[in-house]
Amino acid sequence: MSVNALESRLPEPLAGESARALREWQDDGKHARVWSRHAGLWTGTDEAKWMGWLDVIERQLARAPEFSAFQGEIKKAGFSHALLLGMGGSSLCPEVLRLSFAKTPGFPQLLVLDSTDPEQILSFERRIDAAKTLFIVSSKSGGTLEPNILMDYFWAAAQKALGEGKAGAHFVAVTDPGSALEKIAKERGFRRVFHGEPAIGGRYSALSDFGMVPAAVMGLNVAKFLEAARAMQEACKSPRLSENPGAVLGTILGTAARRGRDKATFIASPGIRGLGAWLEQLLAESTGKEGKGVIPVDGEPSVAPKIYGADRLFVYLRLEGASDPAQDDEAAALEKAGHPVARVRVADAYHLGQEFFRWEIATAAAGSLIGIDPFNQPDVEASKIETKALMDKYEKTGAFPGESPIFEEGGVKLFTDGAGAKSLSGAEKTLSGYLRAHAARWKKDDYFALLAYLEMNPEHEKILNAARRALLEKTGAAVCLGFGPRFQHSTGQAYKGGPATGVFLQITADPAQDVPVPGKKYAFGAVKAAQARGDFAVLSQRGRRILRVHLPGAKSLGVFAEALRRALA
Repeated sequence: MSVNALESRLPEPLAGESARALREWQDDGKHARVWSRHAGLWTGTDEAKWMGWLDVIERQLARAPEFSAFQGEIKKAGFSHALLLGMGGSSLCPEVLRLSFAKTPGFPQLLVLDSTDPEQILSFERRIDAAKTLFIVSSKSGGTLEPNILMDYFWAAAQKALGEGKAGAHFVAVTDPGSALEKIAKERGFRRVFHGEPAIGGRYSALSDFGMVPAAVMGLNVAKFLEAARAMQEACKSPRLSENPGAVLGTILGTAARRGRDKATFIASPGIRGLGAWLEQLLAESTGKEGKGVIPVDGEPSVAPKIYGADRLFVYLRLEGASDPAQDDEAAALEKAGHPVARVRVADAYHLGQEFFRWEIATAAAGSLIGIDPFNQPDVEASKIETKALMDKYEKTGAFPGESPIFEEGGVKLFTDGAGAKSLSGAEKTLSGYLRAHAARWKKDDYFALLAYLEMNPEHEKILNAARRALLEKTGAAVCLGFGPRFQHSTGQAYKGGPATGVFLQITADPAQDVPVPGKKYAFGAVKAAQARGDFAVLSQRGRRILRVHLPGAKSLGVFAEALRRALA
């Protein structure tokens, strides 16, 4: 089977340094040490225990008949939809598959819910009939807050639609053996429990059951998908590293990051546009720590090549036979202007499994070059701890600790920390004035990140992408966009633990309608608010430059966008 091609055009001195790094890997036998799971290639701690992804394809192919039988079972049941409830590594691969493959006749349409935003939850609930929906609860640890409360919410909805004792047949769990979720699934009589592998971390789990169970539910040919991935796996074993697609990409990524080209910017063909979000998590959580790492940038509006800074590495994810001519021209123009561009040519959607494996190998290699452990996520837990403390307070008192805005205009409130208040003290006392002053905290080779705790929908994405373009055109800086809380399980690690070069704008809003969490004294709106405030606190503790814009409702997002436009004019 053919392997997706990789081509790169790199300017000097990056080209020479990448070539030297690849030769060193060859001469020192470092790539062989990846396959032998030698922890000394990274930090010499527990890396070896997290490398089950290297040979998961063979184990999954051996289970092809099991996936096929499960597929037949789901088809016979006649579900109209399958709603996956998960976060981070448990949801991003299924989202790639959902966006890349057309609905298979006779199989349910897959939807992925990875948010605690009440309006997003309600919008998904309106799209399905609970009596005809299969719910996939996906959580490696089985103790993650978001999938657990989403499970309880839709369990209640299914019981209401189907009657007591019938909801279990509409639920499937994917979780590690012995988890709390497995126990609940057995108690409630779930249709099936599929196991993750303890030796595979969430962001490396695409080819395990966390990706392949949703693929089977969608009606995809799982064996075909895995066979294609195996071709890439074999190519990534090649001892001739100049022909090894994972080693070549990994040395480019790692060398670029060490040279300050640490903003990996993705351009993706429309048919595989979901791949960028999966790559964001893989790169950010794996490399963004100890003040180092790659800052991935997905879905950023394109501008003239001269606007971009010298901190970029562009990656063009091109779907062969279905590419966008404008994107072809964009990549060519970037190369002509002297920017480094790597082109990944994806043969078709069934070859996406090849990219899952290639990028896992490449990320592990890049992590070694950068000098970090690519399998831990030391800063993710910090936000969870802050969120839990806030929720404990809320459950006891019915309110969060008080906070005072530094400015208010037309119902829009601004919050910052002590360093921010000092930095913004000379700002013009208008919303635009404060946004202008915060944007001015940017320095050369910094990046901006818009962290929006709002429903992720086309309207909000359009408004926020216009804001990204305005910031990019004004400063030339990379501008990331994350919807909360899902980004906390993805790029959040790099924002808190990676290079201290981010300027953050957190956007929150009062919900138009809240949704109670069954069996709890709080609603989803309170959870989302705690997650935003908890993440803000950790970003502040890490010395990040952050301003929070709180809106009276999501409908006021345009007010923020217009104020930012004026601020940058």
